[in-house]
Amino acid sequence: MSGERKVLATGSYGEYRRVRGILQQETTSGALLLLAAALAMVFANVAPQAYLGLRDLEFGPVFLGIDLHMSLGHWAADGLLAIFFFLVGLELKREFVAGDLSDPKTAIVPIAAAFGGVAGPAIIYLIITWGNAEAMRGWAVPVATDIAFAVGVLAVIGSHLPAAMRTFLLTLAVADDLIGIAIIAIAYATELRLEFLAFSLIPMLCFLALTQFGRRFIRAHKLISTAILSLLAVTTWALFFNSGIHATISGVILGFLVPVGANGHGSGLAQSMEERVRPISTAVAAPVFAFFSAGVALGGWDGFVATILSPIGLGIIIGLPLGKTIGIFTTTWLVTRLEHANLDPKIRWIDVFGLAVLGGMGFTVALLVCELSFGQGTHNDDIGKVGIITASILSACIASVILGQRSRHYKAVAAAERIDANADGVPDAFERP
Repeated sequence: MSGERKVLATGSYGEYRRVRGILQQETTSGALLLLAAALAMVFANVAPQAYLGLRDLEFGPVFLGIDLHMSLGHWAADGLLAIFFFLVGLELKREFVAGDLSDPKTAIVPIAAAFGGVAGPAIIYLIITWGNAEAMRGWAVPVATDIAFAVGVLAVIGSHLPAAMRTFLLTLAVADDLIGIAIIAIAYATELRLEFLAFSLIPMLCFLALTQFGRRFIRAHKLISTAILSLLAVTTWALFFNSGIHATISGVILGFLVPVGANGHGSGLAQSMEERVRPISTAVAAPVFAFFSAGVALGGWDGFVATILSPIGLGIIIGLPLGKTIGIFTTTWLVTRLEHANLDPKIRWIDVFGLAVLGGMGFTVALLVCELSFGQGTHNDDIGKVGIITASILSACIASVILGQRSRHYKAVAAAERIDANADGVPDAFERP
């Protein structure tokens, strides 16, 4: 996720710098995720027993009826990933208060596209797996777009693309995250234990009170306030973990509780929290989760072919690239037929198509949903993860061809405009270093 996504595509250098900062952050995050996933695949296939032994190593306390004894893999998925989701919640709050989601006219097209991008893969997956009850449980696996990978690819191949395209993708991704969170909270809740959910309100309200009314205390006593807020967050997470609602939802809620002002920063508190938490999420939480989730023993070429041709494999491999493309592109076209819902004039339909294909890159949330659907380490879970990785690579390759060509086109157009300006004796616009 990104820290500042309020980018109004007017072509100003300040907006250009903000978008560039977003791309740099997400490129780093995507690179670390890719490295962690690659290491996991190598480890799982070269030394599968050692990898499984490490992933399934169990530890953790049990006290006052709160059971936190689980495997290292589950600690990564249920614990560390809550840090990632805290940033998601913080970003969603920022977007609703001061970002693109605060202006319905600006947000309606990419938000609608996000819903289409969720529905398309789910429908295709269900069609392919219809009649197979076990496989159909994974209907939500291909619905999520991984923003770190998608924006990372866009940064590498699309340096000359209009800023409006990046804004469209970022806004779509924010809405996609919100839909994914709702799916996890509703579709994958186990038997609810309302007493734990009720008790979680106590640390949650304390967290809210301190962030809302204790800003002076937080500024004056940074170490103490950080310790208190961390303790409240961990307590909330532990109670959520035992309530039957997936523990990562607690991170989203806590992120929403942090005050964000009209300028998007909330007197510096939201920005300060993000600056402290993001390095932990980028360098530790998300890569460790990827390492323990992406490690799948392929069983050689024959095993790989059998995996991708299975109903689950096909549902994901076809659902992500094709479903996202159809869902995002078609919904965007339909919504723009409405009054007061216009696509940015700087974006052409071929650009929307390329972004729709890029939306087929699913990773972090898709891997989590796969584990929730089939159970971590099961045969179907492994099939799903191979499908996710394969579909993401396929989407990235196709999108790279389309958007790479569009980037070269925009570069040529910009060069031609500079030549015409010079020929007419008009000085160039200020140079961007």
